[in-house]
Amino acid sequence: QVLEVKASLSLAQTRHALQLQQAKAQMNNMVPKKQFEQLQTSLREEQCKAQQLQENLHWQAEQACRQLVRTQEEHERLLQAAVEQAEGLEHNLRSAEAVLAEKAAQLKDTQAQLSRNKLLIEDLHEENRGFAMALQAAVLKQKSTEEKNQLLEEQASALKQLIGKITPASLS
Repeated sequence: QVLEVKASLSLAQTRHALQLQQAKAQMNNMVPKKQFEQLQTSLREEQCKAQQLQENLHWQAEQACRQLVRTQEEHERLLQAAVEQAEGLEHNLRSAEAVLAEKAAQLKDTQAQLSRNKLLIEDLHEENRGFAMALQAAVLKQKSTEEKNQLLEEQASALKQLIGKITPASLS
């Protein structure tokens, strides 16, 4: 029994020593009252700062929100202006396309007229070649006629002279 009691006592002492160590460790981990109050004051100050930062952050978020709304409104205004400008450009483009189509039709008509005129000019050139050849033939004929005429005049003059010589002799 003594041994059992000694063992129990030894076990109890060991448990007590362990509990004492744990209590000391807990006491070492405990903060003194002055330090605790300082930490509480620090905590309140930090909470105050956190509250101020939160309010500041909330205010900045509101400002950012307002700025975002203003920016969005400006973008919508700019988008509307761009849409209107695009519509104006599209209208101008349609007008320009219509004018170009009209000019293209006019050019096509002009080209057709030029083709007809070219054919007429070719016909006139052909006709002129015919007239030139006829004129050349007429010139050659006129030259030939003039040469014959000259020859006849020379013959007529020679005949006159001969008649002039024969006539006085026959009269006498």
